[in-house]
Amino acid sequence: MNYMRTLKYAILGLLNREPLTGYDIAREFKKDLGEFWTATHSQIYPELKKLLAEGLIVFEVQISGEVLEKKLYSITGQGQKEFLTWLKKDEPMEPTPKDIFRLRMYFSNYMDSATRLQLLEHQLQQHKDRLSHLQTNMLRYDSVPPLESDTFGDYLVLDGAIIREKATIQWLENFIAYCRK
Repeated sequence: MNYMRTLKYAILGLLNREPLTGYDIAREFKKDLGEFWTATHSQIYPELKKLLAEGLIVFEVQISGEVLEKKLYSITGQGQKEFLTWLKKDEPMEPTPKDIFRLRMYFSNYMDSATRLQLLEHQLQQHKDRLSHLQTNMLRYDSVPPLESDTFGDYLVLDGAIIREKATIQWLENFIAYCRK
């Protein structure tokens, strides 16, 4: 899969919700979207240029103050059509993502016990911290949002991330217990 071009659909999806500046788009990747997909300014701005060239978005220049110009990007009808076509596409399952820590643990029989336990306990703490962060984010929902709302997808992905972190914590706790026997 071409992840750079998948960024195209992430941006189109954001613009399908509302017009945004490039800065606003980058900020979205640091908020909720950043829990499962990342993009930097150096990736976002070239992608915006491609989307403009493809006629999938347009912009209007807004003046802020006396001289500060900013571009407010909006999705076009063609962009919305392409986004909705992509959204409905069924994808084969992705290969398992690369995980350096799990690779190290695969070969952990070559480590001394103290180092292995230290690495495991550090990973466990990081995942507990992430779980706490995700659970804090989930507090903004007192129930499942309506299926048609912009927040339903966030809720769904957040729920999945919490389940993933709980499973990883369980795996790490099991691994630690095996190492202490």
